[in-house]
Amino acid sequence: MNNQTELLSPAGDEHKLRLALEYGADAVYAGVSHFSLRIRSTKTFTYESFQESIDYTHSKGKKLYATINGFPFNAQIKLLENHIARIAEYKPDAFIVASPGVIRLCNRIAPQIPIHVSTQANVLSYMDAEVYADMGVKRIVAAREVSLKDLIKIKEHLPHIELEVFVHGSMCFAYSGRCLLSSVQSGRVSNRGSCANDCRFPYTMYAKNEDSGVLFRLEEDEMGTHIFNSKDLNMIHHVKDMLDSNVISAFKVEGRTKSPYYVAATTHAYRDALDGYYNDNFNEKKYADELNTLKNRGFTDGYIINRPYEKNDTQNHLTSMGAGTTDVHALITEDEEYFLSKGKVMPGLDYEIMSPKSSAPTEVDNEIGTIKLIDGTYFVNFKKIETQNGKTLEAVHSGNTNPCKLPDKLPKFSFLRR
Repeated sequence: MNNQTELLSPAGDEHKLRLALEYGADAVYAGVSHFSLRIRSTKTFTYESFQESIDYTHSKGKKLYATINGFPFNAQIKLLENHIARIAEYKPDAFIVASPGVIRLCNRIAPQIPIHVSTQANVLSYMDAEVYADMGVKRIVAAREVSLKDLIKIKEHLPHIELEVFVHGSMCFAYSGRCLLSSVQSGRVSNRGSCANDCRFPYTMYAKNEDSGVLFRLEEDEMGTHIFNSKDLNMIHHVKDMLDSNVISAFKVEGRTKSPYYVAATTHAYRDALDGYYNDNFNEKKYADELNTLKNRGFTDGYIINRPYEKNDTQNHLTSMGAGTTDVHALITEDEEYFLSKGKVMPGLDYEIMSPKSSAPTEVDNEIGTIKLIDGTYFVNFKKIETQNGKTLEAVHSGNTNPCKLPDKLPKFSFLRR
């Protein structure tokens, strides 16, 4: 593989799409809610805004892959045909598809659009990969359960097929999304885009005596009751191994339902990691520290190196979500002159500025506050909190929608964190 590995980031809405591109994604994946596995997250994309987002992405010299990776019922096939035709008119760079039947539809309706096989297809071997290759598929998004050795073997058999691998994000307790928990408990079907994440809930276990009908509650130990809760995937410690293999065309970050900060921080970290690798200044600790700022369920390196049966540390039995090393306190507006509070912001404290890689703040000291560079990191410290309309506040809290002044312009899409 001669080209450098692509970084593919999630775009759950237009704002996250712009964030991902600003923080260094080579491509984003997104979809109109119809037939996408993130129905709840993509309702902000209308057909019109999706077309605008594709045009915007292309104007940046980047790519957008359209998700059509749900599993349709018979009654939906006509609607699906119309959906494929309409999305194809917008000229996305590929369709991400899970069902062989939908692949055939895409080939018939929009043969000009390349097809990427979704991780939902669970491709683990060159045998399955060959089936999709025969159908004209350009790229395979490998199952999360696949190993690097198997990826190498697939590439040996099918050197023309691109391989895409998830490197970060939520892991499913089931086999790459093939789960019925949500359907049984709430009627929300995971493989059709409306999973309720029932695997993250706390559960209490009972045992029933069939002879007497008596029900006993099973006492839990300090490990808690989150018996289905998988840790989050974090492959930063294996980036060099994967790139050294020279078989992976794209690193993919999961998370169209995650926060804007998550999109920015993960893209930032893996962009730095890829650039560091190709520029011979790889700094694994730096990238890991960035990812540790995120809220997470604990991290696991998944199965790229070890087989599932060789690992027993992939679950978090204590809690469905834990805090990261930092909290996000504000987001900089697109005009670069104000911040919007996402947490408490008050005078006298240093807030770290996280900015897109292509931008850098300017050091200043004025009546609003200071922006300073300390050991390679920029910080802002407010002398006063003043709103856009001139009102002075002792502090500003999450939920306050008033834009507040900055000491000087900061790059758009920057975050303030502590």
